[in-house]
Amino acid sequence: MSCYGAQAQALEEVTYLLPAPANLTAFAPWMLALHKGYYKEEGLDVKFVSGRGGVDVAKQVGAGNAPIGGAIGDTPIIVRANGIPVKAVAVLGAGSLTLIATKEDGDLKHVKELKGKTATVMAYTDTTYYAFLGSLEKAGLTKQDLDIQAAGPAGIWQLFNSGRSDAMAGVPDWIVSAENAGAKIRILPQEETFQSMAQAILASEKVIKENPELVSKLVRATLRGMQDIMHDPESATTEYVKAVPAYQGQEASIRRTFDLYNQYVYAGQKVPGAIDRDRMEAVQNFYVEQAIVPRAQALDDLYTNTFVPAP
Repeated sequence: MSCYGAQAQALEEVTYLLPAPANLTAFAPWMLALHKGYYKEEGLDVKFVSGRGGVDVAKQVGAGNAPIGGAIGDTPIIVRANGIPVKAVAVLGAGSLTLIATKEDGDLKHVKELKGKTATVMAYTDTTYYAFLGSLEKAGLTKQDLDIQAAGPAGIWQLFNSGRSDAMAGVPDWIVSAENAGAKIRILPQEETFQSMAQAILASEKVIKENPELVSKLVRATLRGMQDIMHDPESATTEYVKAVPAYQGQEASIRRTFDLYNQYVYAGQKVPGAIDRDRMEAVQNFYVEQAIVPRAQALDDLYTNTFVPAP
């Protein structure tokens, strides 16, 4: 017992900022890494704290209020334009976090068919909204071609389910919420949607320079959580419900959410965690074209794959 106590005392305490409450299913890789002791194996005692969205997390990490944080792979593009010195050090998956859903029994099967329709998004300042604009542009549409309503994280699928919107653009979790409330969902073809980026791990340039070992440990442990979901979603569901007991009795919904992440978000990444340079450039070009950011940044200022473990 004294040996165990000495080991526990040796753990390095780390504050990890997440853009929303940690009990959201989107953060399952992090919760699995915590529950299964992956952070402890790296010598870390990780405490998760909720921020107010990815941009807020980036600001806090850039200011040195936390060494590490979670956002979207796109986030450094937004904040570096404002002088916030953070980089993405890993991205969880090769797909986009934003999916576009319509009703399965409806006739909307392609993005171009959204012209003249109503779609819901979470907020006009959310990265899922920007990704939706990218999908519209890809289909030859603009935001003026349809009625886009910002409805919040619950309203986005509630308006869709009630028939007051024809489509919704959001994360897999909201699609499962809509399905649980009775909707039959069609997810529009992935090749038609704008491939913004998945969830990312962010670190400040200061931490990257002064404590690279810490960044490596956090990236390594978190990616193990994602790979658990990819390799054995059934077991991951069981362990996740143990980690977040509020989901007891909702195992089918958790498994469905994991399946969506595996199919649309995590899949296709040759090296788990690696950030694709060409994709980062394409996403940044879109942000500049849409005047979401005033100018492009050097790509090497936006990300690094230094901390991604070799396959």
